[in-house]
Amino acid sequence: MSLDHHMMNSSTLPTSHPPEHHHSTAALEHSHGTGMMMMAMTFHFSYENVPLLFSGLTINTPGEMAGAFVAVFFLAMFYEGLKIARECLLRKSQVSIRYNSMPVPGPNGTILMETHKTVGQQMLSFPHLLQTVLHIIQVVVSYFLMLIFMTYNGYLCIAVAAGAGMGYFFFSWKKAVVVDITEHCH
Repeated sequence: MSLDHHMMNSSTLPTSHPPEHHHSTAALEHSHGTGMMMMAMTFHFSYENVPLLFSGLTINTPGEMAGAFVAVFFLAMFYEGLKIARECLLRKSQVSIRYNSMPVPGPNGTILMETHKTVGQQMLSFPHLLQTVLHIIQVVVSYFLMLIFMTYNGYLCIAVAAGAGMGYFFFSWKKAVVVDITEHCH
């Protein structure tokens, strides 16, 4: 018997799908009538059948994609603003705990006293509770943005990146950076 006798023509094999059912390489497709959708795993620029975070929220028109772009853009801006707002609130709510002084060598063999202020927050306080709630919101928004990016939709990915960039531009200039000139490990 030759190998040809063991090979079967694929048209003679039984199939579990009707002949008119074809698998497409589109961004999304229904999976065997179960209502589940499969997502594309490569970047694409489509505006049809693009799921957005929730099963009932699907983009199907250019107008819906434009609206989603704007919403995602502002969500990413909000995320960047929230990060900076938390830093500002933390600085305002810190309380002085103690001052530490230590001798440091100065010019010409002199000894200078350097003072460091240690600051902190009380655990059972309104500012710490507010920071905790804002942290939870920040984590949820960051995961939403990650999941939106993982749709691999080019428009939505651009919205995330552009919104984060614009948010950083608008909010981060308020971020005060204190540099200790006596710090030896920069």
